[in-house]
Amino acid sequence: MTDDRVYPASKPPGAAATANPTFPANKAQLYNANRPAYRQPASRRRTHSRGCCCRCCCWTTFVIILLILLAAAASAVVYLIYRPRQPSFTVSSLKVSSLNFTSANHLTTAISLSVIAKNPNKNVGFNYDVTDITVYKTSPGDDDVVIGKGSIPSFVHGKKNTTLLKSTIGSPPGDLDELSAGKLKGELKAKKAVAIKIVLDTKVKVKMGSVKSPKSGIRVTCEGIKVAAPTGKKATTAATSAAKCKVDLRIKIWKFTF
Repeated sequence: MTDDRVYPASKPPGAAATANPTFPANKAQLYNANRPAYRQPASRRRTHSRGCCCRCCCWTTFVIILLILLAAAASAVVYLIYRPRQPSFTVSSLKVSSLNFTSANHLTTAISLSVIAKNPNKNVGFNYDVTDITVYKTSPGDDDVVIGKGSIPSFVHGKKNTTLLKSTIGSPPGDLDELSAGKLKGELKAKKAVAIKIVLDTKVKVKMGSVKSPKSGIRVTCEGIKVAAPTGKKATTAATSAAKCKVDLRIKIWKFTF
């Protein structure tokens, strides 16, 4: 029986598969070929690091707030236990031995000042540095004029203690300006009583039991004092009955002020 199946002829040996034409790569292709492949960063690691930073910030904030609250509570306890009160000051006497001009604008001053300092606290003491004293001549509508300078040595103000402080006030440094000198000369010649103001500036450390505060500035301003210039060698005594002294003190316990 004859086999009628037809088999396809094999490709001629010289025939080759049709190949796509090749072209040289342009500059853009060469540039892109050298670039590393883009890889998306791992989002899990970044999220984890952010979470750690947030937790650290939260804990730091919590610790700071806790320390502030503890310090505030400790300060409140100290304040409630000791009940610190400001000291008081009173001008007990003021005598003027000299208040005159020895040259055109140079003022010669000699004043004896006595101040009483009272500490009303039972459990609080004060340690004062050297106190600077400035005496001003005052008049309504005009600037204050410095007419004397002095100081008080450092001292310890014990509990429930009253201390008498004395100082000698001397001439101010330098000459007065012409306007101030002219006005003061007129008042002295007219033998009018001159209104003066006394300012005491120093630093004080407060002691409450075993707790000591850092040094704080304190200013005492005494007004309502009038004095006439002396005639001859006899000193004149100032009228101090209406004098009032204002104390500006801020007691600091750690970072808190009372």
